[in-house]
Amino acid sequence: MSKKTHLSFWQIINMNVGFFGIQYSFGLQQSAVNPIYDFLGAHPDQIPLLNLAGPLTGLLIQPIIGALSDKTWSPRLGGRRKPFFLIGALICSLALFAFPFSSSLWMAAGLLWILDAGNNTAMEPYRAFIADKLDESQQPMGFQAQSFFTGFGQTLANISLFIFPLIFIGTTGKLPTWVFASFFLGAVCSIASVWWSSHTTKEIPPTEEELQKIKSERISLFTPFIDIAKAVKDMPKVMWQLALVYLFQWYALFCYWQNSSKSIALSVWNTSPEKDMKLYGEAVSWTGLVNGWYNIVTFLCAFSLVYFAKKYSPKYVHFGCLLLAAIGFLVFPHIHNKYLLFPAITGFGIGWASMMGIPYLMVVANIPKERYGVYMGIINMMIVIPMFIQTITFGFIMKHFLHNDARLAITFAGVLLVISAVLTLFISTKKQAISE
Repeated sequence: MSKKTHLSFWQIINMNVGFFGIQYSFGLQQSAVNPIYDFLGAHPDQIPLLNLAGPLTGLLIQPIIGALSDKTWSPRLGGRRKPFFLIGALICSLALFAFPFSSSLWMAAGLLWILDAGNNTAMEPYRAFIADKLDESQQPMGFQAQSFFTGFGQTLANISLFIFPLIFIGTTGKLPTWVFASFFLGAVCSIASVWWSSHTTKEIPPTEEELQKIKSERISLFTPFIDIAKAVKDMPKVMWQLALVYLFQWYALFCYWQNSSKSIALSVWNTSPEKDMKLYGEAVSWTGLVNGWYNIVTFLCAFSLVYFAKKYSPKYVHFGCLLLAAIGFLVFPHIHNKYLLFPAITGFGIGWASMMGIPYLMVVANIPKERYGVYMGIINMMIVIPMFIQTITFGFIMKHFLHNDARLAITFAGVLLVISAVLTLFISTKKQAISE
């Protein structure tokens, strides 16, 4: 690969604008899809299985896309990673447009599979794009710019859940009209923001030697799977250590996203979807504001974490941020005043800023540059495997141990985050990954 040039702050922002649209879509998945399932009549213990699309598509698609993008160079389509951004964003936009027309629970679940496939196709090469384009001194800024746009995109998605019900009143089909407005806006944001990044940022072309190697390697149906297997076999120790942290961290996050609306409905409104659907709708709108707030915290503190990571090392920053998130989750279900939910969830906002960027700093120095794509896909496998485990196990835990009480699910998530924070301290990192 040709020499990396030092980019300005605004060039780094431009290259990450596409992450905004991708994360707006993920924000809708986190905060709107589960209430839509509730509106369509899902039972609490069905929710984990209905969310199977996220982890399974991530497990299958991201490492495959990563491996393929490592072996791709198409000047006509924009380079190595950008063709995958655009294809994923287009699929995502079409699924977001169709989602509000869901007339049944299983139609919504099916569209979620398509939506998540598009999101994963677009998002995976974005991590490798940062590693491709930026040198070690600028990678912290690049990854935390993605954290910033994660917070910004998800903030707008969540706030739309509060504002649009005030503007778009009533129902259309089986769903509230505001669902259409939120998802249609997401469809526009997804393709427009990815197009902007693709238009403003050129990829670094491979050297003649690298180009010859790409052309000489024959790609078959089995190539990505062979590359993934080889990468796992050669995976550095730090990635195995991060995988253990992620096991508890991402299981906990799925518990929160699936149950936050119902927890707030129980603790603040003393209701549930079964008792009073209209009152539950108010709780869903307020949850949009609460989740919007933690994402505001995320984008406000994302760049400050770069400073702390350089000064104190990424693992100590991640440990502290996870601990703050855990405290927020443990307090959250016991709050009866809806306004006090905002300070409680602030800790998760700081934790979320770290989760979206800091772990990549721990591992990027240990990854060979010609395999950035496949290893970023493997890191995503480490995210989605805990989510997959959660979707197939948590329904049983929820029903038989937590009595289908969403408040206990959030407490359970807090305990898991404490465990993940402690495990972070055992990660071995290379100092040069965050050098000035």
